[in-house]
Amino acid sequence: MNKKILVTGGIGYIGSHTVVELLNRDYQVVVVDDLSNSKISVIDRVKTITGKSFDFYELNILDKDKLEKVFQEHEIDSVIHFAGFKAVGESVAKPLAYYHNNIVTTLNLLEVMQKHDCKNFVFSSSATVYGMNNEPPFVETMPLSTTNPYGATKLMLENILRDFQHANQDFNITCLRYFNPVGAHKSGMIGEDPQGIPNNLMPFVGQVGSGKLKELKIFGGDYETHDGTGVRDYIHVVDLAVGHILALEGLAKDAPAWRAYNVGSGKGYSVFDLVKAYEKALGREIPYQIVDRRAGDIAAGFADATKAKKELGFETQKSVDDICEDMVRWQEFAKKNEL
Repeated sequence: MNKKILVTGGIGYIGSHTVVELLNRDYQVVVVDDLSNSKISVIDRVKTITGKSFDFYELNILDKDKLEKVFQEHEIDSVIHFAGFKAVGESVAKPLAYYHNNIVTTLNLLEVMQKHDCKNFVFSSSATVYGMNNEPPFVETMPLSTTNPYGATKLMLENILRDFQHANQDFNITCLRYFNPVGAHKSGMIGEDPQGIPNNLMPFVGQVGSGKLKELKIFGGDYETHDGTGVRDYIHVVDLAVGHILALEGLAKDAPAWRAYNVGSGKGYSVFDLVKAYEKALGREIPYQIVDRRAGDIAAGFADATKAKKELGFETQKSVDDICEDMVRWQEFAKKNEL
């Protein structure tokens, strides 16, 4: 198998776990990452976990000439595109940065792919495209809308990709709408490692559990849910990584088209459900404080994952307990190695 898979943002959180799963299945992998939200040490940890190597380029795909060089040096068969800014709150504060980075990098990538006759593309989309007005479980056929610039870039890019595929019908494009990726590799050697105070629940819980942060802030305790806290669909990052490989393999089997799939567990868990599961894995309580709701947050959101199961054979394998146990191992590793 000489043809290679290009993974953009491949040493970030989801990217690194996907690279592990690709290498474990003997795919040839090329990674580009600008290290803006990742650490170079992840490369060695991925190689230790898999016992395999891959080509790495430190570059930002806003630099089209550098990206072009990667395609000149390797026969790229398919692209999995993770690179992008991803913090909802930051996107509200810095909309231009989000629109510029997320849209232009993807346009650059498509133009270079087109030039080099690389026609298989798996795109990281998001459940944020379901907006505020749909009732869960979310189904791919629902009307789409967004509540923040981050989500708007994902929805715009889905539309761009649909239009691009319509005009280039030999291209095969799959958009994966993630729900809430959590957990870490079972080795404990890679996991979510956000810079600064985490935006998402589980890295926040993990850092409080490890003593890095003093207490967890829970945004809103008065939602119409079973315990007043927001309900979300949490998917183990390794299940999500496997979903990308199933999507990639689906491209090879199916006639070229544009497709979108929900990638989630299909179950909803509240903030308190997750905190209790983490306390069980950790063996002690997590101090928390309930603060005001965040603007744009919905009470409940979870996937209908029927389409991905039927068409890709995708089904989550890991439980909430697995998520928390793997996260505790990752936090212990990160603390011990001063990551």
